[in-house]
Amino acid sequence: MRLFTRGNDTQAMKKTVAQITLLLLLLAFCIMAVLLVRHVLQLPFGPTNDNLHKKGSAFTLDRFIPAGTYIDSSMTIQDVIAIRFKQETSLFKTAIRAIADLIPLRYRLILDLMQFLFWTFLWMTFFRVFTFMGYGRALRTSLLTGGIIYYYMPDLSPGKMDDALFLSIPILIILIRGYFFRKKKLQASRKEEVRINK
Repeated sequence: MRLFTRGNDTQAMKKTVAQITLLLLLLAFCIMAVLLVRHVLQLPFGPTNDNLHKKGSAFTLDRFIPAGTYIDSSMTIQDVIAIRFKQETSLFKTAIRAIADLIPLRYRLILDLMQFLFWTFLWMTFFRVFTFMGYGRALRTSLLTGGIIYYYMPDLSPGKMDDALFLSIPILIILIRGYFFRKKKLQASRKEEVRINK
């Protein structure tokens, strides 16, 4: 019986180590990608775009130039992109609000729920394919990450009530799961102590 339990513990330990290693590799890749993007965004816009044109690159920075804006030689790629997307975001938000006013409230809430479930499904697929998470842990984590993505994405409901709802529900589920897990573990340890004392 002890050998069987020890074998299960070894398999669980190997699975945990493999999961942690994979997550660390994924974290390292994400950090390297963030550092690379940050370095590129700090490059001067004008000289970088001129060099791309001289080399005959298929990708240039012309599409990021905002209309009616003078680009100084000291402006970075990040500055120009921020001006461009600020203009586009304001137009996009105005269009979203105009469309949302035409949709009844209950249908807007259904569409918001579908959007939240869509992001949750994408994260669930990612965690199940690229990690060793079980279904329960992957579902809880994907609900939380789906809520975070939903918070930053535009939606059809005005205000922050829906954002707070889709963030608070996954956090509440995680807290309840953690409470019951600790309670179950504490009960198991007490039963083990009673068995040993007998």
